[in-house]
Amino acid sequence: MKRKRIYLSIVALILILQFIPVNRDNPIVEADLIASQNIKTIFKKSCYDCHSNETKYPIYSYLFPVSFFLQHHIEEAREELNFSNWENLSASKKASKASDILEEIQNKEMPLFSYTILHRNAILTNEEIQEIRQWVEEMENQNESSN
Repeated sequence: MKRKRIYLSIVALILILQFIPVNRDNPIVEADLIASQNIKTIFKKSCYDCHSNETKYPIYSYLFPVSFFLQHHIEEAREELNFSNWENLSASKKASKASDILEEIQNKEMPLFSYTILHRNAILTNEEIQEIRQWVEEMENQNESSN
C-alpha cells in the first residue's frame, strides 16, 4: 500500500512538472549567415536547431524533463555559436568560428550524437564536410585579405 502511494506521488509530481513553462521563443534573427545556398542548407539541417534563433521544437521538447534539458542545451549552443548573429562578427571572429566549426565536425563532436539519434538527416556526408572545409578556407582567405 505504501509503495502504491509512492508510485502515485511520483506520477502526480511528473504530471504537475509538465505545466512548468519553458521559454521556447526564438529571438529575432539579427544578422543571419550570408553564404552559398549549399552551405546554408547544410547548416540549416545540421546546426540551426541549436545554433540559431530559428529552432524548430519537436513534440518531445514539451515533455518534462526533456524540455528543460533541451532549452538549457539550446541556450548554451547559441552562446557558443549563433548563426542568426553571424554577420555581426568581425572577419577575424568569423574565420576563427568557421575554423572551430570545421574542427568540431571533423572530430565528430558536432552535430551531437544525441541529436542525430532522432534527426538522422543532420548527419553530415563526406561531401558536405568537404563543402564546409572549402567555406572555411574562403573565410580564412577573406580574413587575411582584410588584414
